[in-house]
Amino acid sequence: MNPQAKLISTTSLLLGTSITISSNHWMTAWIGLEINTLAILPLISKTHHPRAIEASTKYFLTQATASTLLLFASMINAWFSGQWDITQLTHPMSCILSTVAISIKLGLVPFHFWFPEVLQGSTMTTCLLLATIMKFPPITLFYLTSPSLNSTLLTSMAIASAALGGWMGLNQTQTRKVLAFSSIAHLGWMTIILNYDPNLTLITFYLYTVTTSAIFLILNTTNTLKLSTVMTTWTKIPPLTTIFMLTLLSLAGLPPLTGFLPKWLIIQELTKQELTATATAISLLSLLGLFFYLRLAYCATITLPPNFTNYMKQWQTNKPTNPLATIFTSLSIMLLPLSPMVLTIS
Repeated sequence: MNPQAKLISTTSLLLGTSITISSNHWMTAWIGLEINTLAILPLISKTHHPRAIEASTKYFLTQATASTLLLFASMINAWFSGQWDITQLTHPMSCILSTVAISIKLGLVPFHFWFPEVLQGSTMTTCLLLATIMKFPPITLFYLTSPSLNSTLLTSMAIASAALGGWMGLNQTQTRKVLAFSSIAHLGWMTIILNYDPNLTLITFYLYTVTTSAIFLILNTTNTLKLSTVMTTWTKIPPLTTIFMLTLLSLAGLPPLTGFLPKWLIIQELTKQELTATATAISLLSLLGLFFYLRLAYCATITLPPNFTNYMKQWQTNKPTNPLATIFTSLSIMLLPLSPMVLTIS
């Protein structure tokens, strides 16, 4: 890809995100989302592979639909209330339409269909952007409109996302699709607490972003796209493979790693709200995700590929590890003892 084009796309991506998260008017938020959509399309289709072109087409169509619904919802609200302020979402139809529009943008169930396919057709770096930065503006809109949203609808979508994200990830052999369904499952955790403590939604998103970024950067360093190649990566950079296992377990939410913090806080808050059944359901559904995280970790560090025929082992590489990967893996493994500070900052 042309360096100038890449610079323009990256700058536009940051600009669109900044506009949306800092706006309090529906039109400026919508403009930021549109800039984001147009900026990421060249990055998705830059390989000129048919799968990449298909992914960019699917992404454009779904995002355009979501943007249209969001604009329609904000216009209905402005028509009946005279308010364009994002926090003044009062009309019931506008609340439902905006929830659907933002859910499409995020990839929540039942609007998840585009997300795994788009990630599968993109490069690892673009997948990292789609799974983290591109979700920040819609999450911010959810945060700003959270008092007006229907809690029953959000809870239903959250439980369905946690169930489908865990269930569909069980049978995947492509690492990008595994992480796509992992993202859908984590979105369920973020959505279920939105009505009761929106700050917890943001904390969950931040920690999910740190952990997922670490995993994508490690996979990009070792050039791993399938589970079958995960088994041979230990010969490339053995220390990095060990850290990869710990980062996966953190994403699964096992103590004493960082990923345990948001799940612990969400279960605690749901119990305080006397939603014990909901907390129990989403906790049990997270076990589905735990299975495929453990499978990935097992493949990466413990198993050896079957040796029925002679094959060439991959030699250790001198390729330098991305400094960001080191920072993110450290945060995703060792942040739990600092949880009181994290809660104070948020």
